Amino acid sequence: MFAMGDRKQRRGWEYGWTALGFYLLLCFAKQASAQIRYSIAEEVKEGSVIGNIAKDLGLDLSTLADRRLRIVSGSKDTLFEVNQNNGVLLVGRKLDREELCDGIEACLINLKIVVENPLEVHYVGVEITDVNDHSPSFSENDLHLEIAENTPKGARFELQSARDPDVGVNSIRSYKLLPNDHFDLELRDSGYGDKTPFLVLQKTLDRENIKQHTFKLTAIDGGIPPRSGTLNITVKVLDINDNRPACSQDVYTVQLPENAPVGTIVMAVNATDADEGINGEIEYTFSRNIKRRVHDIFTLDSVTGEIKVKGEIDFEEHELYILNIQATDKGQPPTAADCRVMIKIQDVNDNKPEIDVTSLSNVISEDSKHGTVISLISVRDIDSGANGKVICSLSESLPFELKPSIQENMYSLVTKTNLDRERTSLYDITIQATDLGVPPMTAFKSLVVQVSDVNDNSPQFLLNPLELYLPENNVPGASIFSVTASDKDLDKNAAITYSIFRGDGNGIASFLNVNSETGVIHALKSFDFETTKSFRFQVVANDSGSPSMSSNVTVNVYILDQNDNTPVILSPVSANGSAEGVEEIARNVNAGHLVTKVRAYDADVGYNGWLLFSLQEITDHTLFGLDRYTGQIRTLRSFTETDEAEHKLLILVKDNGNISQSATATVIIKAVEPKEAFASSDVKTIGETEDNDITFYLIITLGSVSVLFLISIIVLIAMQCSKRTDSSKYLQEANYDGTLCHSIQYRSGDKRYMLVGPRMSIGSTIVPGSNGNTLVVPDRRRRLSEEVRFNRSLSCP
Repeated sequence: MFAMGDRKQRRGWEYGWTALGFYLLLCFAKQASAQIRYSIAEEVKEGSVIGNIAKDLGLDLSTLADRRLRIVSGSKDTLFEVNQNNGVLLVGRKLDREELCDGIEACLINLKIVVENPLEVHYVGVEITDVNDHSPSFSENDLHLEIAENTPKGARFELQSARDPDVGVNSIRSYKLLPNDHFDLELRDSGYGDKTPFLVLQKTLDRENIKQHTFKLTAIDGGIPPRSGTLNITVKVLDINDNRPACSQDVYTVQLPENAPVGTIVMAVNATDADEGINGEIEYTFSRNIKRRVHDIFTLDSVTGEIKVKGEIDFEEHELYILNIQATDKGQPPTAADCRVMIKIQDVNDNKPEIDVTSLSNVISEDSKHGTVISLISVRDIDSGANGKVICSLSESLPFELKPSIQENMYSLVTKTNLDRERTSLYDITIQATDLGVPPMTAFKSLVVQVSDVNDNSPQFLLNPLELYLPENNVPGASIFSVTASDKDLDKNAAITYSIFRGDGNGIASFLNVNSETGVIHALKSFDFETTKSFRFQVVANDSGSPSMSSNVTVNVYILDQNDNTPVILSPVSANGSAEGVEEIARNVNAGHLVTKVRAYDADVGYNGWLLFSLQEITDHTLFGLDRYTGQIRTLRSFTETDEAEHKLLILVKDNGNISQSATATVIIKAVEPKEAFASSDVKTIGETEDNDITFYLIITLGSVSVLFLISIIVLIAMQCSKRTDSSKYLQEANYDGTLCHSIQYRSGDKRYMLVGPRMSIGSTIVPGSNGNTLVVPDRRRRLSEEVRFNRSLSCP
């Protein structure tokens, strides 16, 4: 076919085989990652079976209904489908290998298959084999050549190559030339894996004998049956131009970095011609069979032979460009020489890594265990070498981490610490992928993960315990207080219902009711200060989570006294129990003599129980006087002969409540002669003895009540000090009969307070809003810490 000794031809074959081996190596590397590989011919019908993925992967077909198989990458425009019932891989639409893999012999589609429950990732390769569905064709139907008549035998003339989209055995396998006397056919490796036909002169031409030669070139592929295409060749014999151009090198090799700017000079081809004049002028052109992409990227100066960058150069698209160049003189007929330029593209780190996120769930429970998988992350960088090596990372402050998978450049996004929705309910996770190029390039991918709520927080009250000051005689059924709790959880986990705890044996709690939704507390009965002065109960707050969580709060209730009791007069009283008494005195008593004493009692305390005495009616204002605080009746002067023997005094006993209540007593005083007064003194002594017995028992009762009251005050103060509150507490006071002076002093902050009755200290002032039974005593001393001091004194005026 052709002489192997020809040096140019031999070098062309060597470079061609080198490029072909490099191409096959790339194809093998791309296919190496597939676990299963199928093969199917192009042009098969839609729905054709390719293979059973589930069976070939060893999956349990009986559980296939509970698992989901899906193609997550690699399948373009639904080329393939997976039958969810049996795991069979089907053809999704008509396959055209030339459309999918134009110019690539091994048309391999890599699919990433995800199997759920549990999660598995598999890689399946589908090779689309070629069918001989295209005939070889030439870009032109006619080719015209001009050959000088003195062209020596063995001269080669490059012909147009045919093109066949099919590959492998279905591609072009041979060329045939119709037999003739002057030309033969020679095939030469083009460097791109195909053959270039050359017309070889076998016999010297004689223009005077034959001016023009015509014949046909036929291209035949290797299909069964074979297909073919023809080219009409016309050779015009020209007159002599006896010297051909010669290139300085048969093959030029140069390296060019990708992304070289437009206008960059790659190199210059140099050819010489021994002829002179127009026959020695050389013009440089690309060969007829140069690839279209070469024309788009490079330009050739026809005069200088300089090759410049015209378009964008991308290493990831093509790593090697082969330029066949002809140097032709301008003689008549012209002669030409050919040479080859091999441009090797150097990779530059010009591509950022690509991040592909396969999200399993965008919502994760806050009680998820460590290592729970949230998403699958795959990265890739189309650069080569270190420029294509990628490292992924997350922010260290996040409770997540990336765990590398067995498959290269695959990661799992998992939890690394406990999650707390109440602290952070939404995470905006940014995945960073950086290659190892110089300088490195970085890509980012955001993933939003929402934390769902779990009932892990119990309701909380702002204060515990709570204190309620409730005036007595409240309206039964009316609201007296409200409690409010909050829950950091969401929705039903934060829906709170309230109830009163009744399991501590507190009988008063049975008279209380709480609105389960609002926390408003109602009293079902009216409270009486004289019966109950304080009590406590507990309110329980339950959320609606599953399981439910709860907390309780203690409510301390202090009943405030109201002026709801009328003073009761103890003495003097008549035999029938009415507030009326008769007293006899000698007419010779001096001024200031104690005639009698009106004793009264009020069940209320403080100002409500502080009694004052006043004369409403009297027969002689100059003779008798009444002490408004003690109720003692004394003579203002001595009796005279003109004074009447009997005097009537109407005495009003009134408390100091906001709306005061009162009672009256009538005292009749009879003035008798000294002897009569002395005789009646024995009777009076007997009566006073009985009265003294009553007074004795009353004093014992008052003393007992006072002791209990003092103990209660001490306990209450101890409780308040432990709670470190500055609010003063309502203090109980024992009932008194109007003849005793009571004072209770205590300190809160920088003020001193006093509960008094019946006399007030000079210089005291009434505290507003204190129901009239609290006094503020001026004190020049101030203390930083709270001090409470009580002085309780009992004395007669």
